[in-house]
Amino acid sequence: MKPLIHDDFMLQSDAAKELYHGHAKDQPIIDYHCHLPPQQIADDYQFSDIAEMWLGGDHYKWRALRSNGVSERLCTGDASPREKFDAWVATVPYTLRNPLYHWSHLELARYFDLDCTIEPANADRIWEHCNQRLPELGVQKILEKFQIAAVCTTDDPADPLDIHEKIKASGIKTKVYPTFRPDKALAIDDAAAFRAWCEKLESVSGVSIHSFEDLLAALEKRHEDFHAIGGRLSDHGLQSAWGSPTTFEEAKQVFDAVWNGKEFTPEDKAKYCSYLMLEFGRWDAKRNWTKQMHLGALRNNSSRMLRNLGPDTGFDSIADDNQASALSAYLDALDSTNELPKTVLYNLNPADNYVFATMIGNFQDGSVAGKMQFGSGWWFLDQDEAMRWQMNALSQLGLLRRFVGMLTDSRSFLSFPRHEYFRRVLCDLLGSDIERGLLPADMPLNGAMVEEICFKNAREFFGLELDPKYS
Repeated sequence: MKPLIHDDFMLQSDAAKELYHGHAKDQPIIDYHCHLPPQQIADDYQFSDIAEMWLGGDHYKWRALRSNGVSERLCTGDASPREKFDAWVATVPYTLRNPLYHWSHLELARYFDLDCTIEPANADRIWEHCNQRLPELGVQKILEKFQIAAVCTTDDPADPLDIHEKIKASGIKTKVYPTFRPDKALAIDDAAAFRAWCEKLESVSGVSIHSFEDLLAALEKRHEDFHAIGGRLSDHGLQSAWGSPTTFEEAKQVFDAVWNGKEFTPEDKAKYCSYLMLEFGRWDAKRNWTKQMHLGALRNNSSRMLRNLGPDTGFDSIADDNQASALSAYLDALDSTNELPKTVLYNLNPADNYVFATMIGNFQDGSVAGKMQFGSGWWFLDQDEAMRWQMNALSQLGLLRRFVGMLTDSRSFLSFPRHEYFRRVLCDLLGSDIERGLLPADMPLNGAMVEEICFKNAREFFGLELDPKYS
């Protein structure tokens, strides 16, 4: 019986196979948005066992385990690594038609050269084989193995950058850059937590924070520091855009209320956040950065599990906010003063795909090809069906050939085969069109587009310094 993961996995036509094997497969990777821990890259971290590597921090897998009736002890709790591993192996057969079934088998095949079916009968074999191979898979070796030209981690402005300095000095060919993610500057509902975060920001920026002006100065100082070490991207995780008309004085009044423990309204918060978001956009434009906006997540739905485990543990879902009006207002406010940076918009609600795909067309200005990007399928949408939805919407309403392609958005070093998964979907999509006569049977033309979407567009668009091997 042919293994699930074979050379032509997911490729349903001769054209798709030619595009993938001839143009996509061997392209390097720019993983321009992820949540990998930079400390582990700096330390060339070695995983202790396959359970830690496969399941640690992976809330996709935790959600599946819980859905299969597995107790929290075997997800995030104090169970032994082998117990957690066995729970996952027993759950994988229940993930049929979930992307985790494909991803998990890809992970075994690409990291460990193991093509057996993941099921309890093979648990001992998988455990022993993978643990024997782990010494070959320190995280820097993983980056080299998958030809990762660049990784952009996600970093709070209050995070020190010495870890990135250490990585830079290590000489690895993969460039690792911080991404400026100032979400906590907007998190003013908990005044005590906000002040504690400001103290951390003071420490790393060298700017004492006693006023709104001080906060802005400290944040921009960190923006400059990120730029100095090579960072060229910012990112914002928002349920919806902040687009309220506001002035400096109005935003300052809200900051003062928070700082002094006074009450403020949701309308006040909207003004404060909108002003900061405009400032962040101006700084990005001034330094020729790319702004990323991840929109549409409804986070921390289970207050009980938030209390028990904290955020980012698998209790988030898709929101159904009205995205268009506020997003348009925000982008227009920057565009009206010619301060709109290159921007990637990620949508989490597929019902809004055409909203986002048309929104980017409103603000293309001819200064940069594909200046406004409808980003790759994100989070719940980074699977076969939804990636096709995103690329179809972009194709119908924009320029697919200018697309900057896939990213992992992952906390796991086992996630790089998701780029392969995306590339197979892309080639199958295009191959189908070629077979149906909807695209010309011109393989050099179609192959050039595949190479651009897989790597070359991102290399040109983000302006990251790469090792000469990838330049």
